[in-house]
Amino acid sequence: MLTRRDFLAGSTAVAIATGTRLERNLGGETRAELPRGKAEHCVFVWLGGGQGHIDTWDVKTKGDPKEKKPGSYYDSIETAVTGTRVCEHLPRCAKILDRFNILRTVNHDVIDEHAAATNRMHTGRPTSGTEQYPSIGSIVAHQRGTMTEGVPAYVLMGYPNVTRGPGFLGPKYGYVHLTDTKSGPPALKRSVGITDERQARRDKLLNAVRDDLRERGVREGFAAEYDAAIAAAQKLAGPEFMRLFDLDREPADLRNGFGGEFGQRCLLARRLIEGGVRFIEVSHNLNFLNGTGWDVHNDGILNQHKLIAELDQALAALVLDLENKKLLDKTLIVVATEFGRPAQFDGGGGRGHHGKCFSVVLAGGGLKNGVTIGETDELGMKIVSRPVSVPDLHATIHCALGINPREEIFAGNRPVPITDDGEPVRELFA
Repeated sequence: MLTRRDFLAGSTAVAIATGTRLERNLGGETRAELPRGKAEHCVFVWLGGGQGHIDTWDVKTKGDPKEKKPGSYYDSIETAVTGTRVCEHLPRCAKILDRFNILRTVNHDVIDEHAAATNRMHTGRPTSGTEQYPSIGSIVAHQRGTMTEGVPAYVLMGYPNVTRGPGFLGPKYGYVHLTDTKSGPPALKRSVGITDERQARRDKLLNAVRDDLRERGVREGFAAEYDAAIAAAQKLAGPEFMRLFDLDREPADLRNGFGGEFGQRCLLARRLIEGGVRFIEVSHNLNFLNGTGWDVHNDGILNQHKLIAELDQALAALVLDLENKKLLDKTLIVVATEFGRPAQFDGGGGRGHHGKCFSVVLAGGGLKNGVTIGETDELGMKIVSRPVSVPDLHATIHCALGINPREEIFAGNRPVPITDDGEPVRELFA
């Protein structure tokens, strides 16, 4: 039986918790304690497959796959940040690492499951059987919106799946998916053979469908949501957005400096930022230079250096280009992956999966750059100091963009904090 004393104690606890949430949302003292950055945009570079931290940003003593000696696959080199070394195949980024921050102790508990780990890194939460949580891109779109009329808030140059989507926030905060850096989203263009006359007949038929829905009492919101989506698509088909894809306007030397298709997507990201897009995800495992992308089991690791070098060229070019355009302090670059790789080599000489500690890299964003956060052990297998959870990473990104990570958004009538109790990495804020 619930006693009167138990009931009063429980009610008091609920009231305190509710008051704390209200204080956070209404701008009280708790919210004032959070750092607030000045970034206006985010470029989220996604290394799908699981980039090995000990072969890139957290290099350890060199191992030997033939002798089954655990360790890094490559030698390390000095960087512009004293005491921080990175892989020898990252020379361009090494020279300008004072514009970067390395978080070497990001971690989660997902084991051997790419999809679940990708969902964790994009939403900041475990996979739920009852609720699809919004991706970080959709939350930024919801909180900050677009800066310019006629362009979307969120653009995806990667894999269009539910992990990247708006979840319970609804389609208004979804992404515009790009498959071609040269011509823009094909879905926004009128198909070949659709003349003005034919389009007019289609519009007339659509109006008849709308009238029929109203007569049959179908909820008004359904048609309104559809009309809003059509109106938004028509705006995106206008010249303000489509001109951003004309990469030929850029100097040839600059385009060549970015490298191949992945580099061109990074250059396009800068143009999208100039156009007012708030959040851009760019995937890097497009060409599979090593046959497997970042998922380097077995002999997929043999040509991993080509993938690292391609990332190095494009990422360094993006940082310097944004800096030259006076946009680096306004743009937070995040280089993330679903998990790292263990120091041990598998039977084929490659590596398995490791989520207990791995590296995420930030650049620009008006942060206190040139700071390396966290330390792992001699094999990069365990955290020695300063762990950073995935919610902490998300809170850091949100704070850099001027978003309160403790604010509540709503899944229907249910309040959901933007991050799952994440705390920003305060050392990165001046």
